[in-house]
Parts: sequence; structure tokens; C-alpha cells
Amino acid sequence: MKPQKRLCLITGGSRGIGRGLAIFLAKANYRIAFSYNKNVDSAAEVVKEITKVGGEAIAVKIAVESRDSIMQGLEEIKLTYKTPISILINNAAIAQEKPFLSITDDDWSHMLAVNLQGPFVLVQELIPEMINENFGRIINITSIGGQWGGLNQVHYAASKAALINFTQSTAKLFSSAGITSNAVAIGLARTEMSDGELESDAGKRKVSNIPIGRIAEISEIAETVKFLCSDGASYITGQTINVNGGMYFG
Repeated sequence: MKPQKRLCLITGGSRGIGRGLAIFLAKANYRIAFSYNKNVDSAAEVVKEITKVGGEAIAVKIAVESRDSIMQGLEEIKLTYKTPISILINNAAIAQEKPFLSITDDDWSHMLAVNLQGPFVLVQELIPEMINENFGRIINITSIGGQWGGLNQVHYAASKAALINFTQSTAKLFSSAGITSNAVAIGLARTEMSDGELESDAGKRKVSNIPIGRIAEISEIAETVKFLCSDGASYITGQTINVNGGMYFG
């Protein structure tokens, strides 16, 4: 049985995992709004692909580090769909490989503005309508780096660890109103960005150390997210669901 046709907002949906989530959830009968920042052509292609399979989708330009940009994007979604956003998937994020002693104040601030402040603002803006509807799903896409730390991405790992804690805090605050909040912690996944890296000798060593013996397909991540969106996940909240092939068991 297909789910009720709820409206789902996915940040960073023009490529990679966000793109995969948008298409997968559209096929599962969700209405889709997704954000992009710079990749307008890629965003248009995602809308086209979703429309081709009979789904509904719009792409809105949002810089998630800016509350003004978020508010403009949410207003555009509201004008298009005229229905509350029931599901928020905070997927948009940046990463930066940099030795610890080279990380600048601007590097640190920008990392946290995108990876942590953005999700905070989106939840803060969408929670009142979710409370009014007595239903909501907040799903934060985080990383194994937020669980076991980082070497050349300390600021990235810190932002993802904070996002896990934010997930737990919002679960404590809003679960009684029918709003669940969960994190999906990803290990290594097959995306356009990862393909080149994983073909290197260092990348191949990383893959060989995964107990399952391979990296994740985006569809496997999407299946987990789809379940967390569903009514069947109504008693799961405040959890970090590991989709990492056994790289980390915590």
C-alpha cells in the first residue's frame, strides 16, 4: 500500500544522495520539493526525471546557511503546493579536507553554518506547522565521521556529530506531538563525487576494510529513509541509523 501523498522537502537534492532520495521518494508517491544552491541545470534534470515517472517535484534555490534564503524557498514551496511540509530531510552539506592546523575561523564557521545551522533553521521554521498537523518526520543525513571523528576533516566531523545531538534534542522536544526525529549515518556511498576517490589505491583500501566488502548504493540509503518517513516508523525517534556496511557498530 502506497503512503499518503505527503510533501517532502529534501535539501541538496540536485546531485548525489539528495538526488537519489528525491527520485526514490517521488516513485514512492511522495510530493517532492528539493533545494539546490548552484547546480540549476542538474536540479532541472532531477525535476524532469521525476516528472517522467509520474511524480511531482519542484526545485527551489536555497543557500541553507542563510535564514533569508530558507524563508524565500519555503514561501515558494508553499505557493506551489499549498500544503504543509510533513517531511524534512536535511541532506545539504559541505565537506573539506584540510589538516587541523590549517583550518581557519572562516572554514570552521562556514562548515557549521551549512551543516548544522541550516538544519536548525529549517526545523525551527517548519516545526509549528508539523505540530499543528500532529505529524512530522525530521531526518538528518549525517556521517560516520560524526561518530568516530575525523583526521583531515575535523570541522566536518564536528558538524556531523553536532547534527546527531541536534537530532536527539528535537526528538525529546517534539516526539509527543507526533513528530519523529532521526539521523541516518552514512559510511561510504557510490556518488559522482566518490567514484574518483574510491578508484585510488587509498580508496580501494578503504573499501577493502568494510565488513560487507563494498560501498553503499544510494538506493540502499533511500530505502532506510523511506521507512523513517512512513507511518510504520512512528515509534522510532531520536535514533541514529547506521547505513555503513559494518564500518562502525556504535
